[in-house]
Amino acid sequence: MNLNPFWSMSANTSRKRPDNEEQSGNGEQRASPARLPFGKKQLPAIPKNAAPITKPTAMGNPAQSANGTHASYGPFYLEYSLLAEFTLVIKQKLPGIYVQPSYKSALMWFGVIFIRHGLYQDGVFKFTVYIPDNYPDGECPKLVFDIPVFHPLVDPVSGELDVRRAFNKWRRNHNHIWQVLMYARTIFYKINTTEPLNPEAAVLYEKDVQLFKSKVVDSVKLCNSHLFDQPKIDDPYAISFSPWNPAIHEEAKEQMFTHKRRPEDHHKGTQVSGLSWVKPGSTQPFSKDDSPPQS
Repeated sequence: MNLNPFWSMSANTSRKRPDNEEQSGNGEQRASPARLPFGKKQLPAIPKNAAPITKPTAMGNPAQSANGTHASYGPFYLEYSLLAEFTLVIKQKLPGIYVQPSYKSALMWFGVIFIRHGLYQDGVFKFTVYIPDNYPDGECPKLVFDIPVFHPLVDPVSGELDVRRAFNKWRRNHNHIWQVLMYARTIFYKINTTEPLNPEAAVLYEKDVQLFKSKVVDSVKLCNSHLFDQPKIDDPYAISFSPWNPAIHEEAKEQMFTHKRRPEDHHKGTQVSGLSWVKPGSTQPFSKDDSPPQS
């Protein structure tokens, strides 16, 4: 009778055999490998030709990343963290903000902000987010506008936004990249002039608002005039705009303007069909009901 070697007991219970002996088929006894204590598991040995994932470290000092995990898990932990962050951005549905991670590096995200009203109305500002390689530990991500915007909190030379003002110390599991994006949008609606990166913009906002508005309008026009420029970074996922082309965009426009009423809406008794516009240069909406008048 052949026995399953994984059974801990033998069918022959006439005598107790030592743990290092095993009964063979012809009655002979032969030594078997010593068994591990019950309940313990042993990991397989590391292959001799296995290449290390990270740089070798000195003996007696295991490599540790800033977040406390072993260095070999660092790239996987970073990738998971960035994937989770981008998922949060999608779930937040940030108004007027579009962002796309780079194809070449997950530590670089391309984005654009659309300003609907206020002093920076009609502004379309492209930017790039630079994430530190030890994320989510270390310093907060950087946000740099492609073209420096005339704003007290934007460096007039580099175009970098003063993100540290809102995130003095980046705290993992508490601060997130979507908050940085939302902060970048908020600065165009709530002007802060304390400790500015652009002193000229701060002084004009405090002492000569009309001149400040004039320079803001010029800055918006400058950014919009370069909207169709090729991205500064050679990346297939970099955000780019193209002029209106009826052969390409007309169909998408018609799909947006044509509303198909869903079957479940018939029982709600709500009016869902119609057309609406926003008058250029204003935020006043007006609409027209395209349904036939009821007698």
